[in-house]
Amino acid sequence: MSHDAAPNLDFAGTTPYEDYVQADVLTHLQKPLSDDPGEMVFLVTTQVMELWFTVIVHEWETAARALREDDLPVALAALKRSTYELESLNASWKPLAHLTPAQFNAYRSALGEGSGFQSAMYRRMEFLLGEKSASMLVPHRGAPRVHAELEKALQEPSLYDEVLRLLARRGLPVPSAVLDRDLSQKYEPSEEIEEIWAAVYGGADQDTELVRLGEALTDVGELVWRWRNDHLVATRRAMGSKAGTGGSAGVAWLEKRARKNVFPELWTARSHV
Repeated sequence: MSHDAAPNLDFAGTTPYEDYVQADVLTHLQKPLSDDPGEMVFLVTTQVMELWFTVIVHEWETAARALREDDLPVALAALKRSTYELESLNASWKPLAHLTPAQFNAYRSALGEGSGFQSAMYRRMEFLLGEKSASMLVPHRGAPRVHAELEKALQEPSLYDEVLRLLARRGLPVPSAVLDRDLSQKYEPSEEIEEIWAAVYGGADQDTELVRLGEALTDVGELVWRWRNDHLVATRRAMGSKAGTGGSAGVAWLEKRARKNVFPELWTARSHV
């Protein structure tokens, strides 16, 4: 076949590209509620964020399953992919990060009681990070499928729970209180886990599977921290310290979130190496 042959342009129905990507569905999901041209940017950016949440949840669930099966290469590959996806997710703040208060106010009323903390897929991300909270299921009571998915995620081991179970299977002294904890509760840091990570990082060989796992998780934790900080800065620029949408405390709530680290002992253990 000639290299300069024209692509096939004649299809009986929709194009194979459309059938696979569902582009026509995606590009007609935007329903602005105001006349402000900036609302389209806000709407599309938020929808793009939801798509990144979806693929990141897929990666972390893949990693958790692989850890459960002692397949570290598959887990590490999924975690690595998720860092590229988190970087793309974090870049999604760019179109929103320079809104003036007046520009945001032009369509803020369209959100009504809507708020990002009501995102079910973002909540699944948080649950996978160990940030469990049964109260966060309440906004989804009216959507049975979404509520059931979140209820399942609440009761399942987080990504970090699977990491700690793997450490225990590798013969490291993970306390039974950590292994047998109530999985529906938020993960709380443990001195014993901190000591395990300090020992892993303190070894002569810095290229062990467990060091690579620790570093992959640290990369994820750093990017989640950056996501929270970028959210905080964008919100502060757009609305100052006013109450957030959906009745949240706005900047004050985001500041509290931004001070937290996921996989906490991976950060504190570094002081003891």
